[in-house]
Amino acid sequence: MAIPKKEEIKEQRIFEKVNSLLETTYQELGKEVSHHEENLLEFKKMMWENASSFDEGEEKQAMLATDQEVRKQKEKEAYFQKLTLMRKKPYFASIVFEDEEKKLYNIYLSISYLKDQKYNNILYDWRSPICSLFYDYETGPCSYMAPMGEVKGELKRKRQYKIEEGKLIGIFDNSLNINDEVLQQVLVEESTDKMKEVVNTIQKEQNQVIRNLENNHIIVQGIAGSGKTTVALHRIAFLLYQLKNLRSDDIIIFSPNQIFTDYISEVLPSLGEANTLQTTFSDYLTFLLKEYKEIETFPSFIARYYSGKEMDEELVEYKQSDHIIDDMDAYLDSILEEAHFTTSIRVEKYHADVGELNDLLQSRFEKFPLMNRVEEIAKKLSYQNYKGTMKKYSTYLKLLYESASFERDYRKIYANFFQSEYTRIYQDEDSMKKLISSKMLSYEDALCMAYIKGRLEGFYYEGNIKQVVVDEAQDYNRLQYIILENIFQKADFTILGDIHQNMNPYYHYDSLEELKHIFRKNTCYIELNKTYRSSKEIIEYTNKILHLKHVNAIRDEVGKPVVIRKNIKQVKEQLLKDIQTLKQEHSSLAIITKDVKTGEFLYELLKEDIPISLLEESSKVIQKDLVILPAYLAKGLEFDSVIVYNDRENSYKNKERNLLYVACTRAGQELYIYN
Repeated sequence: MAIPKKEEIKEQRIFEKVNSLLETTYQELGKEVSHHEENLLEFKKMMWENASSFDEGEEKQAMLATDQEVRKQKEKEAYFQKLTLMRKKPYFASIVFEDEEKKLYNIYLSISYLKDQKYNNILYDWRSPICSLFYDYETGPCSYMAPMGEVKGELKRKRQYKIEEGKLIGIFDNSLNINDEVLQQVLVEESTDKMKEVVNTIQKEQNQVIRNLENNHIIVQGIAGSGKTTVALHRIAFLLYQLKNLRSDDIIIFSPNQIFTDYISEVLPSLGEANTLQTTFSDYLTFLLKEYKEIETFPSFIARYYSGKEMDEELVEYKQSDHIIDDMDAYLDSILEEAHFTTSIRVEKYHADVGELNDLLQSRFEKFPLMNRVEEIAKKLSYQNYKGTMKKYSTYLKLLYESASFERDYRKIYANFFQSEYTRIYQDEDSMKKLISSKMLSYEDALCMAYIKGRLEGFYYEGNIKQVVVDEAQDYNRLQYIILENIFQKADFTILGDIHQNMNPYYHYDSLEELKHIFRKNTCYIELNKTYRSSKEIIEYTNKILHLKHVNAIRDEVGKPVVIRKNIKQVKEQLLKDIQTLKQEHSSLAIITKDVKTGEFLYELLKEDIPISLLEESSKVIQKDLVILPAYLAKGLEFDSVIVYNDRENSYKNKERNLLYVACTRAGQELYIYN
């Protein structure tokens, strides 16, 4: 809603005042940062030159002083970077709040704070407690949680601003109506190659996830286009603001693939925060399992299925199931129960009796994982016999494993499981030899082996990680979450996914709420049921694919109907015509295929006629203007227009509806279906 002219003039004066103060603060801090850097270098130089004259106490005190100076410098540099961003867009919204004592507060929201010379807040960080009122309430009675407790009052006004390159272009008054003008303007904007921050359009249900500090673990079920990833990234920014001891490198994000990692890479920097650690589960398995040179990626794993290359679906399904966890536990328990040394050992003149060794294995060190017990025994014998040194540790370790009743090689331990009484699907000896000798381990085998290795030698412990974000959570089976929980024991988890977008053909959840049984400590489950990406017409079409009903479209403009192309004889000509039509209206267009092979066929068909790119698993950067990609690499991405292509020989089967659903829900404004 437009504001009166008088208010517009007043807002323009405030804007100019803020801009002036912002520029002054920016210039002064810039000089201070530069000067402080010079002083810090001089200080470090002085410390180095005089280090030999310090006693131990003076040296520790000097090092502490240096660390404090470095920390101060980094804080100033970080704030300076935020001011750099704020120069283009000082703020994006304001509220007028009246507390119970009738005191009025005029709060302007920005990506960071700005104070005047008297240290009064001129701009407020959007993550501060009082700013939650903008996201959570319409005008009227309201409250927010301050450090001293709940503050009640009345929200008198909500206002949003359109500011571009340091110029105030538009001002809007609005309530928390989901169809507010600024949100609708954002929704119709063309998508870009990188995901953008959305601090000015965060909605109430999204804000409840972002600002949740009550729960250790949050599980979010969000439909396609509900902003799950955006919410996760803004939650990270909020936690970095709220939790003073939390830094960006204390957080890790598990993404579906490297393309997606690149796609989200600018959100946190645009909010003034450094990017966190990011990985895929496949990459993490490569780190955990040094026994193999290469671990198959998740996209390659599901590509085997969707391209019809998987020869034994029943076996893969077993390896992905919950049943195999119970079976492996029984198998490992039997190894632990039967573990013993068969002979005494001797190193030089020192003899260790088999009875003594078994007592150490089964009693003294029984709380350690099995392989760690052997290491502890080797350490003890070396310390005991060689004057507290590790001189013969390796020798003892070798002899102990030679005497052990159990296998040391995890490849053999895993292979033996499939020839034991505990497996539900028996494997012949040739298959197991191939598994042991192979340089590349399949994705499904890597998950099982990582679990076996974790149980026998202890899971790798990431004690420095305090927050873990898992995106596309529906594609992770229960075993993966057990592994993650064991590795990141001190971390809180934010888990986001959509059961309707499940890409894993061998595993599915009826609800992500099932994960609460794994993360039992103070866990909450939240649903996001509004979609901001697609037009009403596209949503109605995609609902029919999976027989969904409870999906709310937020875009209020009348969209174009979904176009269905059937039995096309001149495929190339029709594709070129449709591409030309869509490119005239939209900046991004994706042709999404069922698999890589079909994508390669279309790329060869079209590349001589139009500038087009083919996105493959090895790709690390996406250019969204015109791209061909398989559906299983499209997870989390969005495009203004999409052509979903499949030919008669390779059409989507009934059990592949989720894959088709993912492909179609990538479209924001126009969707064409080639079938």
